[in-house]
Amino acid sequence: MKHEVFPILGMSCAACAMHVQKALLNQKGVLSAEVNYAGGEASVDFDEEVCSPSILQHAVRTAGYELMIRADENALEKARMKKYNRLKTDTLLAFVLAVPLNILSFVDAAWIPWLAWAMATVVIFGLGRSFYVNAWQQARHGTCNMDTLVAMSTAISYFFSIWSLLWPDFWLSRGMVPHLYFEAAAGIIAFILLGRLLEERAKRGTGAAIRRLMGLQPRTVYVETASGEILVDIEQIREGQTILVHAGERLAVDGHVKRGTSFVDES
Repeated sequence: MKHEVFPILGMSCAACAMHVQKALLNQKGVLSAEVNYAGGEASVDFDEEVCSPSILQHAVRTAGYELMIRADENALEKARMKKYNRLKTDTLLAFVLAVPLNILSFVDAAWIPWLAWAMATVVIFGLGRSFYVNAWQQARHGTCNMDTLVAMSTAISYFFSIWSLLWPDFWLSRGMVPHLYFEAAAGIIAFILLGRLLEERAKRGTGAAIRRLMGLQPRTVYVETASGEILVDIEQIREGQTILVHAGERLAVDGHVKRGTSFVDES
């Protein structure tokens, strides 16, 4: 059995993490799989003779997400930074359009509904395009998530408003007032983008703190063997081996003290 942790891209809510976890567990040879949405990672135990990282990647990709194999830390950080910057730009522009759009909804003028239509189109299908792309990907695989809810609610408001704007007599002939909801749909997109931005910002801060803690862990240790002590990577350490910790060094892994006394770096 092999244990590996894979970065997962494309998750937008807790339901996404469950979909990824289900896709991994459905693969032959996978003993256990746990997806951490906050950390954007999947921890998988699998049989190397039956399964492989490429098979896991294909399964996750089929589910509508992306599993990265042996991702370079710098490349992964660049991809996440690019996503964060794009989200920040979309959020700012969404509010620049959504706030005036909500103010204009109180103005009584014949041209206001047409301007509202144009502004809402930019916010919903331009700045909020990721919700519809993700919702479509989920629908193709017979699942849904938060993006599905956002896409459906805003699309219904948007197209209902277009119907009311182009054919108001349909409602007037039935004694009803044709209301428009362009500003509501645009406002929903703007506020959810803001929520996503704050969430990504919090995750970036948490991830940076975890990486700083991981940086304190030694990458190599001395292992006692019949022929003497040898220097190995911590990934090669197995249960039952005897590790030598020299004075002043950090403890790389958990264990029991078999013999000797000294001073170590407790950090």
